[in-house]
Amino acid sequence: MFKRALLFACLLPAMTIAIAMASDNRPWGTAELIEKSYQPEKVVYNGAARDAEAFDRILDRVSYLNNEYAGDVLDAHIVVILHGPEIPLFTAETYDENRELMERAQSLTVAGNIEYRLCAVAAALRDVEPEDVHGFVKVVPMADAEIIELQHEGYAYMQ
Repeated sequence: MFKRALLFACLLPAMTIAIAMASDNRPWGTAELIEKSYQPEKVVYNGAARDAEAFDRILDRVSYLNNEYAGDVLDAHIVVILHGPEIPLFTAETYDENRELMERAQSLTVAGNIEYRLCAVAAALRDVEPEDVHGFVKVVPMADAEIIELQHEGYAYMQ
């Protein structure tokens, strides 16, 4: 007990100085920005999103990562797997209400290193057929199997 009290008494002045140096609303100071760059990789995103706003945030992440990779179309490849409530966003039937989102999604595919793959099983459960889906999307038999296969091909999985 005495040793613990002595240790605390020795540390107290140093702690007081450190706290005094930091502002009242930043008791630990500020974060350090680490400058670094990342090598382009192959990535598969789980594109399941509850609504258009949530899917837009996924597109933000995909776009930011692609920008971080400097749009390297040779070494970077990003696949977004569609298999949830976001599926109807990609249909011609909902195009008018989702036009801006779909134009953004399609524009990300132009360079060729970003693509969307839609689960046929999940689409069928939502009465969506391949001919209902925009042409920049590829339809695969099953999302889970596609994610597993991509991981075997060296793709990193992003939730």
